[in-house]
Amino acid sequence: MPTRLQPKLFTVLKEGYSLSHFSADLVAGLITGIVALPLAIAFGIASGVKPEQGLYTAIIAGFLISLLSGSRVQIGGPTGAFIVIVYGVVQQHGIQGLALATMMAGGLLVILGIARLGSVIKYMPYPVTVGFTTGIAVIIAVTQIPDFLGLRLATTPGEFLEKIELYWASRETLNPWALGVGASSLGIILLFPKVTHRIPGSLIAILLVTPVVALFNLPVETIGSRFGEVPNSLPKPTLPDFDLANLQSLFPAAVTIAS
Repeated sequence: MPTRLQPKLFTVLKEGYSLSHFSADLVAGLITGIVALPLAIAFGIASGVKPEQGLYTAIIAGFLISLLSGSRVQIGGPTGAFIVIVYGVVQQHGIQGLALATMMAGGLLVILGIARLGSVIKYMPYPVTVGFTTGIAVIIAVTQIPDFLGLRLATTPGEFLEKIELYWASRETLNPWALGVGASSLGIILLFPKVTHRIPGSLIAILLVTPVVALFNLPVETIGSRFGEVPNSLPKPTLPDFDLANLQSLFPAAVTIAS
């Protein structure tokens, strides 16, 4: 195997992996796992799938990324930038379509890597990248407004402006308890790093706010009340249906995921 295609894990093991390295990686992995747990659930829900599917993705993809990565220092986990893309694919093609589009995107990335086309990214204008990520952030933020405010909506439109209009029309259903819980969690996440950077603010928010909601039985939705019990085991692996018509219709989505 060419050196440039060899996973960094193999190189690290050949060079020697000490107990001190293992201890540091164990602590880092533990903290990352604790933070990624609620993050994966939240990303799964925001992407239009079940909470457990967000967890499955974080576990399996995180393991494979770490195993096959070309970098010695890397954290593999869910990213918010994919929420908008995944949501669109799920709405149009379902979970089977998302799985197939992901496999196609992986194949495209392998081809681009072998052809050494990754360096082309340096020619992309920086404002394009900033605009892309900022636009995704705005879309995600607007999508989460109903849950943050506890609004009761029968359906949610796909268009941005239609969402805003519906939220305003549903303002009478605002749940002040949900708003208080959301605002408290957001405040802790933003302010706790001023105290210390050693512990993620998101972890502190979960550890503080969740017991308060349970202790006082506050009238806010939980993962269990909305989606039911989250399975404690991985699902049986299955392959998506490889149909030529599906491949053609999913190719644009695969290119978007790969890029």
